[in-house]
Amino acid sequence: MISFNVLKDGFLLNEQDGRKEWVKKAIGLEGKTTGDIQFVFCGDDFLTEINKEYLHHDTFTDIITFSNSANPSVISGDIFISIDRVNENAKSLNCDFENELSRVIIHGILHLLGYNDNNPGEKLQMRAKEDYYLLLQT
Repeated sequence: MISFNVLKDGFLLNEQDGRKEWVKKAIGLEGKTTGDIQFVFCGDDFLTEINKEYLHHDTFTDIITFSNSANPSVISGDIFISIDRVNENAKSLNCDFENELSRVIIHGILHLLGYNDNNPGEKLQMRAKEDYYLLLQT
């Protein structure tokens, strides 16, 4: 089951059912099964506190992903997304907010699927996968 939780005042998530189906499709195309995935849309302050507490980083970030999968073929986890960062990223990249939000959503899913972005090669692979799945979004 995929759930969307909004903790950011004034933020409304559009097309929830379509986004859920898109995420499930991406997971299926990677040969995995969708388990329990919780998205939490929050602000910078909330996500910075999670970043400090669990990752020991005192910085802004757009996304933090925690895998809860006991079975590697079933994708489960919690994905925290800062709407403030997504908005700033969209402005600095001169792109549409909804497009950037979709990119961050699929980025979190790719992390749950085992993809990383710790070095240039991994970053290129991650970006290619993001681009591919963005094209499949309806």
